[in-house]
Amino acid sequence: MDFLLSNTTSASISHHKLLTRSKLQNIFFFNFVIDYCQICTLSDSIQGTRHRFDQFGGLTLKAMPEEKALTVTNGSSNNKTAHVLTMAGSDSGAGAGIQADLKTCAARGVYCSTVITAVTAQNTIGVQDVSVLPEESVAAQLKAVLSDMHVDVVKTGMLPSTAMVKILHDSLKQFPVQALVVDPVMVSTSGHVLAGSSILETFRQDLLPMADIVTPNLKEASVLLGGLQLETVTDMRLAAKSLHDMGPRNVLVKGGDLPSSSDAVDIFFNGKDFYELRSSRIQTRNTHGTGCTMASCIAAELAKGSSMLSAVKLAKRYVETALEYSKSINIGNGPQGPFDHIFKLKRRNPSRLQLFDPSDLFLYAVTDSGMNKKWGRPITDAVKAAIEGGATIVQLREKDAETGDFLEAAKACLEICRAHNIPLLINDRIDIAMACDADGVHVGQSDMPVKTVRALLGPEKIIGVSCKTPEHALKAWADGADYIGSGGVFPTNTKANNRTIGLDGLEAVCLASKLPVVAIGGINLSNARSVMELGVVNLEGVAVVSALFDRDCVVAETKKLNALLTDTVAKVGSEMVCNK
Repeated sequence: MDFLLSNTTSASISHHKLLTRSKLQNIFFFNFVIDYCQICTLSDSIQGTRHRFDQFGGLTLKAMPEEKALTVTNGSSNNKTAHVLTMAGSDSGAGAGIQADLKTCAARGVYCSTVITAVTAQNTIGVQDVSVLPEESVAAQLKAVLSDMHVDVVKTGMLPSTAMVKILHDSLKQFPVQALVVDPVMVSTSGHVLAGSSILETFRQDLLPMADIVTPNLKEASVLLGGLQLETVTDMRLAAKSLHDMGPRNVLVKGGDLPSSSDAVDIFFNGKDFYELRSSRIQTRNTHGTGCTMASCIAAELAKGSSMLSAVKLAKRYVETALEYSKSINIGNGPQGPFDHIFKLKRRNPSRLQLFDPSDLFLYAVTDSGMNKKWGRPITDAVKAAIEGGATIVQLREKDAETGDFLEAAKACLEICRAHNIPLLINDRIDIAMACDADGVHVGQSDMPVKTVRALLGPEKIIGVSCKTPEHALKAWADGADYIGSGGVFPTNTKANNRTIGLDGLEAVCLASKLPVVAIGGINLSNARSVMELGVVNLEGVAVVSALFDRDCVVAETKKLNALLTDTVAKVGSEMVCNK
């Protein structure tokens, strides 16, 4: 959103996921509008039939981002390339605008096409010239791309005339896309309004009602709301609600310049819930283009199949990490330099580009070195057997292994997991996770803080944290975790002196959490049903150790537990549907 020097701080798809989402599309077709309800979805996985809950907000017949990556559009195949079209101005300094959008999408593994609305002469000092392109040229660019190239998401930046807003409006009516991300570039860093009152009115009447998300900074939100002063987080919440009333499905008000906060705080509102997204304020002059980058990263993640909230969270992490890695860049002599969109993180593994999916927590297998030794079983055999039996995510919890041995075992297990598109996490050992490029880590309350882990691993990796209380759960959300493991639910032999929270404690954590939850601690075939029968929001599955790995046949035990969970969730889901 920082085009024209506006400043803010802020692959394969497994068989079971493919069928889950295709069946969801059938549900959407027959239900048209589903508001904040839970539905039971069925999936025939490689391991067997699996059932789970999803919670959706404000769904319409329009295909949602969660399914979009699997939607066949204009005859394209299911593995089509994710595609974002950006409609914005060109920045000669390449920090913002079209150039920032291209670099962001490339960094996120998404194809990006362009419609240029204006050509600017600008650098780190300021803007020297703006040349608006003819409206006929803009219309021709839009039609050329939309009519042929199977665009998933459109992201807008600088729209310098009323006619261009109307051209986009009419084009999207003719060529619908999965999502529209509106970055209302209207105000320069000095506060100068770059769009006249007629353009603002067209924005409000024609563009915002079509938007899946609008992403103004404080100055832009103020302009859209007729000069409303935004100085506190409370003001930002009010602004997000007022903007949502204009028609967009979601609103992100970015508070990188909020004077009353020492953090970079953004407010996300989906029409029902407010989410306060905080991160450390990075002290650097290299902030030019952060707004454009934030919006184009959201668009890229939506194009890859992320939910809206997940896309927003990852985009914020991406910008924060890029700013941190760009503090020492020295380009130009002016007060505001560009930043590094690739941010030198060359260790990213291109074989896994998908975001964390909460459904991965359904049957969470946690290895144990003592149990493997007891049964004379190599860790690779244990992991392979668990996956064959139906485990949906694997955590290596090897407390007694030497570092070198652990690293080699982790690399071998990662190959097995990647071959089955199953995420592999490392318990506690951030160094091992980084060295083998695991999909993430799980930490406890007494381990390295989540914020520090996120800074080390970057925005893409999965971070889980153990939580016993609602307060722990809320802090995990604020610190940037992706999920929480709550327990121990029942007494267990794998951790000495581990305080149990019982089913009531688990339910309390789930109800308080803004993150998906996996129950852990003493869970086995005899009590797993009681866990999933809670049927509470955010409870995605169970994590097990002894019930799988302290057994003679890991495959057989995993299959039994998978079947029990599947049956339980299906019955609970049916009861919920019948009670509506």
